[in-house]
Amino acid sequence: MVTALIVDGVVPKHEQLRGRLTELATRLPAGAPLPGERQLCVEHGVSRITVREAIGQLVSEGVLVRVRGKGTFVAERPARSRLHLASFHSDMRRLGLRPSTVVLAVARAVPPPATRAALELAVGERAWHVRRLRLADDQPMSVDDGWYPVAVAPDLEEADLTGSLYTLFAERYGCAIERAEQTVRAAEADRECAVLLGLPPSRPVLVFDRVSYSAGRPVEHALSTYRGDRYEVAMTVELGQG
Repeated sequence: MVTALIVDGVVPKHEQLRGRLTELATRLPAGAPLPGERQLCVEHGVSRITVREAIGQLVSEGVLVRVRGKGTFVAERPARSRLHLASFHSDMRRLGLRPSTVVLAVARAVPPPATRAALELAVGERAWHVRRLRLADDQPMSVDDGWYPVAVAPDLEEADLTGSLYTLFAERYGCAIERAEQTVRAAEADRECAVLLGLPPSRPVLVFDRVSYSAGRPVEHALSTYRGDRYEVAMTVELGQG
């Protein structure tokens, strides 16, 4: 199939090429190489400056990725989760990804004031602090930093924390998570999270701040920090009254 050459028009040439390359990227698998600059110039009838401008825009948008000395490739497509209450394991499996977990730390400690208030703990009361690195298809996806009342899970350090904590709490402690209050914000990755997630410092991440409840009582306060280039949230919105 012969590609029609790009010509001058209302839409600038680099925008026309950007649209064509975006369409091409959607047809190729993640990691597939893009044609070289010279080939793109010939196929679309544009200058190298136009090619570089279009590719540069798509790289900044996360559609393409440049690898020094190798070329330009289709970037990984982010996992898209609908906004709902589910464990990381359930969420990743629903998206067709294989979840796994590395436990970074588990200890009893006095939580920060915001967590103490969220879990309705007494001043100085300790709680379980669990930090875990979550992976999808062996690639870092998120860092979970969770706090749990000792009274709910007195021997949590002895349990297997590499699976779903929601399943663990329901089956081992008779404490089923029924609902959660959650906020999502954009942030810059701090140095520790950046290293764990394989990101350069200050890259954008999504931070989920969640308080989960069982039988009306708060049993979890967790911050989950997700790679912004590998995870996105979809939701349905309806027109409200007023």
